[in-house]
Amino acid sequence: MDARLQKRVQRYGWDRASADFAHYWQAQLEPVQTRLLEIAELRTGEKVLDVACGDGLVSFRAGEEVGAAGLVVGDDISQLMIDRADARCRENGIKNLRFSRRDAESPVDDADTPFDVALCALGLMYVPDPIAALSAMRAALRPGGRAVAAVWGQRRLCGWADVFPIIDARVKSEVCPLFFRLGTADALKSEFEAAGFSDVTSERLQYDLKFDSADEAVGAAMIGGPVALAYARFDDETRDATRAEYLASIEPYRNGERYDISGEFVIASGFAPT
Repeated sequence: MDARLQKRVQRYGWDRASADFAHYWQAQLEPVQTRLLEIAELRTGEKVLDVACGDGLVSFRAGEEVGAAGLVVGDDISQLMIDRADARCRENGIKNLRFSRRDAESPVDDADTPFDVALCALGLMYVPDPIAALSAMRAALRPGGRAVAAVWGQRRLCGWADVFPIIDARVKSEVCPLFFRLGTADALKSEFEAAGFSDVTSERLQYDLKFDSADEAVGAAMIGGPVALAYARFDDETRDATRAEYLASIEPYRNGERYDISGEFVIASGFAPT
């Protein structure tokens, strides 16, 4: 797939999902985001770069950890995601966070570089060249600075994964052709090393995504998630068909009205050369 097209799909797709993302995913992603921040070991006064920050779910938590003396700079390819994060800062008088639109593969051009820490929570799967994105993170760090990134794990352990072929059977969504590649074997660790990080480690987490109803499960997959742009363009008949097919795919995870859908994540960390 052409990298420029993939980035354009990502930008407008996440613009479409921006208003619904936090509703459907904030609670679901809290455990992996917590573990990412635990590994990062943020300290008071540090400067943090949050790559592919979305509407700031991790950025705001990082801002609390570094305190008023610290700084968190979040960037994302979606302008509407950035706008939502900016609005939250204004509404709550938050001064130690700043947001801007940036393609994750492009150099970090910021007056506050170098950073102490770089984070990327579930963004690298969408990037055409993850090594380029990781290299940009490394270049933005001070010598010895640390980076932590999380991605979804193996396809077979992510029970919601059929949403991609279900959508693609009706329209080529071009969301992320290699979405699960970084979650296989030691792929994420290897990408960190190829980008120039040292002392790289990685770990896997498994837990269920818990949805209270079919509407919540479908909404997370198709309205507040990566296929939102394609789904929004479907007519009612096609939406009904994709909903039915997706619910059939996650039927093994249904518990009464609830769905407890399996999920796996990989988190890797490393250090910029000294």
